Amino acid sequence: MTSPLLLDDQPLRQDLLDHGLGKDHVDDKARRFAAASQTLGTSTPATLAFFVPGRIEVLGKHTDYCGGHSLVTAVECGFCVVARPRTDNVIRVHALDEGDHTEFRMGPELDVPTGTWTNYPMTVARRLARNFDSCRTGADIAFSSDLPSAAGMSSSSALLIATYLILAEVNQLESTDRFREHVVDDLTRAEYLGTHENGQSFGQLAGDRGVGTFGGSEDHTAILCSQRGYLGLYRYCPTQAVQQIRLPEGLVFAVGASGVVAEKTGAAQELYNRASLRVQALVHAWQRQQTSSAVYLADITSGGDRSIDQMRAAIEGGSDGFDTQELSVRLDHFLAEERLLEEATDALARGDVATFGERVDRSQELTDRLLGNQVPETRDLARLAREQGALAASAFGAGFGGSVWALTSDRQAEEFTERWRRAYVDAYPVRGPTSQFFLTGSGPAAFPLHR
Repeated sequence: MTSPLLLDDQPLRQDLLDHGLGKDHVDDKARRFAAASQTLGTSTPATLAFFVPGRIEVLGKHTDYCGGHSLVTAVECGFCVVARPRTDNVIRVHALDEGDHTEFRMGPELDVPTGTWTNYPMTVARRLARNFDSCRTGADIAFSSDLPSAAGMSSSSALLIATYLILAEVNQLESTDRFREHVVDDLTRAEYLGTHENGQSFGQLAGDRGVGTFGGSEDHTAILCSQRGYLGLYRYCPTQAVQQIRLPEGLVFAVGASGVVAEKTGAAQELYNRASLRVQALVHAWQRQQTSSAVYLADITSGGDRSIDQMRAAIEGGSDGFDTQELSVRLDHFLAEERLLEEATDALARGDVATFGERVDRSQELTDRLLGNQVPETRDLARLAREQGALAASAFGAGFGGSVWALTSDRQAEEFTERWRRAYVDAYPVRGPTSQFFLTGSGPAAFPLHR
């Protein structure tokens, strides 16, 4: 960790290309790395650098924390993060795009405020200090990102992971016996980082408050485990890699960020958590009725029609403050999304893009009607993408704002994206200044730059 990084030269660009970023994305990343390095100053240059992508949830809406499946991929936009280690426990983080910074001391009793971007790096520092007595060395960190913020592409999880990667390297955390007892590969590392957000314990690594959202580890899995050119099918709780499906030749993703923020704070966090809490209520009803030790909805419903009928009987009269109708609809959505995901994945694996698109359309419809996490902008973004010729299109992420992905031919991608953008802005002129549209392949997982 003593060699300075050269962050604005041809070797950097080649390093980014070698890791799987497309040529259209490399120059901007190089500028961001250089700006972040300059923010730390030139007297003691940065010695660590990581690229940490966002992700697309292709299918699997609100299924991961149920123990279900999802189909995900990393995008080619993300965080360009540089750092240099310190000799004390101070952590300084510079957010270039926000024009903001924070400074705090790494420790198990760190007071973490909520509601701003600082929640994420501070939560990581507090959790690591609580789980590992040897983890007390701080760092000066700077980052810049071309990932739309609060747009459903896991910008918050990417920032959390970026902070972890820096602090783990500075403290040589992953070489300790205690870490290796719990984290054995990228999948378990993603699970562990998921608990940084939801506050749960991970084996003997005690939980904490988290960031306030009751989600799973889908985002962390996509960011840490994706493969360039592939969509990853995973099952969760525990996380298992089920299948890697190559993105069909000649296809790319266009992403439309609606301009409606999908922040997991305040009222939006409450709406997001409500979907998760309804799943907990389903499980609690089952446990009371069946005296069962099952803790995940997927495990219960895997028993087939008999188990599902028993679940429906168990929720008669409601559970945990939710009425029968609310719980029944939440169960219906989970079952439908799991079935559609299986059918869509099978179709894509055999190259049947038309059937894949049809199943995605049905998922979008049921998510809107049953899960209820769509807003008019995301609903119409998906519809307009199909009308403009997309092979498939769906909203993704937590919902209540955010983005839509659209699958299109790479030969017509730029023309399609511009038509899509114009159609959306015509329908929602007020969103024009804050909406964003870009193209991406299936990108690589987070990676360090060579030093």
